[in-house]
Amino acid sequence: MSSVDMWFDPRCPWAWIASRWLLEVEQVRDVDVRFHVLSLAALNEGRDVEGWYREWLDSAWEPARVAKAVERDHSPEDLRAFYTALGSRIHLEKRPLDQGLYLDSLAEVGLPADLADAAKDTGLDDSLRTGNAAGLGPVGEDLGTPAIHVTGDDGQVTAFFGPVVTPIPRGEAAGRLWDGVLLVTGTDGFFELKRARTRRPQVA
Repeated sequence: MSSVDMWFDPRCPWAWIASRWLLEVEQVRDVDVRFHVLSLAALNEGRDVEGWYREWLDSAWEPARVAKAVERDHSPEDLRAFYTALGSRIHLEKRPLDQGLYLDSLAEVGLPADLADAAKDTGLDDSLRTGNAAGLGPVGEDLGTPAIHVTGDDGQVTAFFGPVVTPIPRGEAAGRLWDGVLLVTGTDGFFELKRARTRRPQVA
């Protein structure tokens, strides 16, 4: 069995799609998926970005902090469940990013309501930066999310950014994409394969 660790920003639709793909992969391949928090807001602090993206990043601090508090205080299984509850509300229901969102998501998975207070807790920001370093250090170039580390039976770790894909591959199609991703990322000296995006993210 391979251990698969994915770093996600709760606000990022591409990370959401990749996470749902990985859950599909679990059903058809011998993998165990774990999730970790990555903050695009922290990653892009002080960078010169377009105005719309700066607004998007500013709105991403709060859900990342709440997810980080769950990761810090509870189990990987709790974080996984919370990400599904929170992400479904953000990406599928298009809920506003407010206390009601966090409280409803926490309640769905049986986590303490006071974790919602983490949304305003800037004291968590250093731990977000530390999490970014853990997820992106082996990947390089501050690429962002989805960042994935695969640990094989031999203990070797393959780390990469992506895949950026839409719609969500399901069933055996998810497994075939997984096989291909492992093939190219496991090739010594392989760095990049890319084409222009022509679709908006389809999150369902």
